[in-house]
This record gives sequence, structure tokens and C-alpha cells, in this order.
Amino acid sequence: MEMKIAVVGSINMDMTVVAERIPLKGETLKGESVHYIPGGKGANQAVAMAKLGAKTEMFGCVGQDVNGQKLLDNLASFGVEIGHIKVTENAPTGIAMITVGENDNTIVVVAGANNEVDRAYIDEIKPILETYDMVVLQHEIPLDSVHYVVDFCANKKIPVLLNPAPAAQVPMDIIEKVTYLTPNEHEAVLIFGKEKTTEEFLKQYPEKLIITQGSKGVSVALSSSEVITVPARPAKVADTTGAGDTLNGAFAVRKAAGDDMKKALAYANIAASLSTEKFGAQSGMPTEKEVEQEMKGEK
Repeated sequence: MEMKIAVVGSINMDMTVVAERIPLKGETLKGESVHYIPGGKGANQAVAMAKLGAKTEMFGCVGQDVNGQKLLDNLASFGVEIGHIKVTENAPTGIAMITVGENDNTIVVVAGANNEVDRAYIDEIKPILETYDMVVLQHEIPLDSVHYVVDFCANKKIPVLLNPAPAAQVPMDIIEKVTYLTPNEHEAVLIFGKEKTTEEFLKQYPEKLIITQGSKGVSVALSSSEVITVPARPAKVADTTGAGDTLNGAFAVRKAAGDDMKKALAYANIAASLSTEKFGAQSGMPTEKEVEQEMKGEK
């Protein structure tokens, strides 16, 4: 049976400038190159899921501009359904301006059309969301809209995965309503505070709270309240952009397919690791076949 997953989230064009270093305040430097790369956490996660074989639809907004059209064409090229993405006259397509130098980067995100993913738009797409097996959300659209979708899905008993990135507070009632919450360590501290240990947070939300820890792997408490950490697969890292999005997408696909927590996280870890071995967030994401070959090779 085919899994149907909906993503309500951000669609951005990443404009990456490579220079010898990050410029200082008031300084002009020569750049070496500029790349326009499709991004946005929402779009990245949708592409990850489509490449892993799930029927995926993207919900969000782009502007009536060249970037918007390029991003729609790009999503469609990966097999992501785009029929309900709104093209708005009110704002330009979202953009992330990234400066890369000396193995570091600075990023300025202009949300643009992503801010148009409001309650009115969500009201329009509610009947379509009801036909999906899972809804995936992140924090690059207005938080009010994220919480509005969570409330709707909770009422309709649609499983929800919330990836609370970029870091922002998540109200406790929203945590109760989502099926899966996938912060990294930094985001987890912002949501739950420093009073408890990671293990204590995890035990409070078994099979729901999944904390990603980069090269250390992913931790979760099972329903037996045993805390497990699924180790990361060692990778020859070329580019970590989009690794977290790949992990979220792969986990959503395997949970929607009925895998248990351990199996879904093992699969997601391998997918995320493979994604770091190629350049580009979306272009580097592995296919279902590549992940399965890697899993067979490891057994």
C-alpha cells in the first residue's frame, strides 16, 4: 500500500555565495561563485520523502516570480504533487542568502511568500489534508499556522510529525497533540528547559519525542520506557545541508509504512548519512533503492 504524506511548510530559493571568508561589518569582498539552490525545510522534507517512494504533496506559498516558478518545477521534477501550492501576488518567493567561507556560513532568511501560509490558506486545504496518512510540519511558516494545522489534525486523528526547526518555543498542548516531535539537542533545551536531562525528557514522551544528535545518532524512549540511541552511520561527509530534513522525511515515510520505532530510526539514520556524501540538500538525498542497498550491505 502506498503511503500518502502531506507537507505544510516552507519553499525557499537558497542563494549561496562562496567567498574566501565571511565579510566583516562594512567590508566588501570578492565572491568566488554564486549558486541558486532550491531549499526550505518543508520543500526539502517533501523531496526526501518523494525520493524514498512515498506519494508526497507539498502545501505552501511561492511568489509570482522566476524563483517561484523554478521551485515549483523543481518539486514536480522529483515527483512531489504541487497542485495546491498557492502562487501569491502579495510577496516574493522566500529566499535564504547564504555566505560560505572558511568552512563556516552565515544565513539570512527572508520569509516572503512563506508568511502567506495563513489560517485562510489552511482552511482551503483542510479537505485535502484529510486524505493523507500523515502531515509533516516545520517552523519556517508562521507558528500560528503550524499550531492551527496541529489542532485540525488532532481533531481528525491524522498523525503529525513536527520538526521544531528553526528553534522556537512549542506550547505544551501542541506537544501533547503531535504524534512525533523531532528537535535537535539545542531545540530540545529551548522547548523543555535545562532542568531535566535528555533522558528525562525522552521518558516523559515515549515513542513521541525523538532527539537528533548529529554524528552521535538519534535518541528515543520506547513504550517500555527504555531509552535507545540509534547510532549514526559513519559517512564521508561532503555537505551536511539537508541531512536533518532527510532524516525527518525518511522517518515519516517508514512510520507511515508501519515500521516500529527502532527500524524507522535506523532507516532514517542511513538515509541522512547518505545525504551528506553528496553536494546539495535535495540533489544529495538518497533514493529508496540506495538506502535499501546500504541496509543490505550492513547486515
